[in-house]
Amino acid sequence: MKIYTKKGDKGSTRIIGKKIVTKDDARVEAYGTVDELNSWVGYTISLLTANTAELHDELEEIQQQLFDAGTDLATLNDDPKRDFIFNPEATTWLEGKIDKYTEAVPAVQKFILPGGAQPASALHVARTITRRAERCIVTLQGEDDINHDVLVFMNRLSDYFFAAARYANMLEKHDDILYRNSKPVFR
Repeated sequence: MKIYTKKGDKGSTRIIGKKIVTKDDARVEAYGTVDELNSWVGYTISLLTANTAELHDELEEIQQQLFDAGTDLATLNDDPKRDFIFNPEATTWLEGKIDKYTEAVPAVQKFILPGGAQPASALHVARTITRRAERCIVTLQGEDDINHDVLVFMNRLSDYFFAAARYANMLEKHDDILYRNSKPVFR
């Protein structure tokens, strides 16, 4: 099988259900951003250290869930084979991880700047890509029915990445960077 088909050379693509849409269609934007996030999670896994290796299996599981979410988003609702495959129990699983990591790190009363150790920084980027994917899904939801469980999962996933980033910083013995209310400290 060839990787390239040349069928998208004019800016259109065929989605699940055989419909042809433009590559900037809300559905393509939504599942494409989820795909981008999935790739970033794979990159994040490659950055894990001996201290943060415990995150490997759950990040890989998140990749599996993201693939399911993308499949749901890529399938038209009137497709005769339409059957939502995304498992809403994935959100409950994420909530357990969020609670675990939130309890493990010091409580803070200020905003935290994205950054810290390399795995934590990558997890913060994952959080922002997740938020963008969520916005794309909300746009799609305004145009067509979607599996609402995917939207809920994505909302919780950004919280997970925030909690996991803080946890990764703790594992790497790297303090979170607290926001200082923009009082200049130029040196």
